[in-house]
Amino acid sequence: MALLDWISEATGPVINGEGVLLRSPRPGDHEAWATLRQDSYRYLQPWEPTWPEDDLTKAAFKRRLSIYAREQDAGNAWPFFIFAGSGHTLVGAITLSNVRRGVAETGTLGYWIGEPFAGHGYATAAVRAMKAFAFDELNLHRVEAACVPDNAPSRRVLEKAGFELEGRARAYLKINGGWADHLLFGCVNDGAGRDG
Repeated sequence: MALLDWISEATGPVINGEGVLLRSPRPGDHEAWATLRQDSYRYLQPWEPTWPEDDLTKAAFKRRLSIYAREQDAGNAWPFFIFAGSGHTLVGAITLSNVRRGVAETGTLGYWIGEPFAGHGYATAAVRAMKAFAFDELNLHRVEAACVPDNAPSRRVLEKAGFELEGRARAYLKINGGWADHLLFGCVNDGAGRDG
């Protein structure tokens, strides 16, 4: 059964944004994903947790997809790969995670774009599309995001997508082997300014 799960192409929501398509990662995406991550390693590493030694292997990707499926089935996270245009070129990934219901109705947004595609508006388009999905489809009240203070491009993405700077958290996440401060951003579903 597990072999059949790995071979089958998972289905899930598809989100169309301005010049991007977001869809759930599939087993057949491994090679494009691993190549983009490897080619972008030096570009991404200052802003991400330290990668495990086997991070780009097919076995690690299979484990990643299994975790994604469990989290999505539980309604706790919505991972998507970001494709340019109609969906043929993988440019990055975006995840709405830590979805909390009840009195919170909120989730946390994280994303990355491969180095060859940085600065072309894909991240902003993906964040806007994911924000609309969170508010319109998941009925969340709030979406949060954070970035390292020195990551000016990520800060611009969040601001262009309608997020507001809300503060700074000391030693918020372990990034590139050390605890790093983060700027905290939020966006509330108040029905106004949702297009960012």
